[in-house]
Amino acid sequence: MSPRDAFFARTEQVADPDGRISAEMISPYPPGVPAILPGERYTPAVVDYLRAGLAAGMILPDAADPKLETFRVVARD
Repeated sequence: MSPRDAFFARTEQVADPDGRISAEMISPYPPGVPAILPGERYTPAVVDYLRAGLAAGMILPDAADPKLETFRVVARD
């Protein structure tokens, strides 16, 4: 899905985003490089990286839920 279409799509917050299409950009700091962009599909590796980084002290300035209890994904029709 294109980043624009995913960003402006109908969304929902889910606890387990594995296999779902992201509707947000999440750029943990440091290093400040996006780990996922709108339109990309979540994998277990990405979710594990984000949650491990958060536990280690990374800041998530652009996540809809900065505690990563839920993730913003494109809603299923």
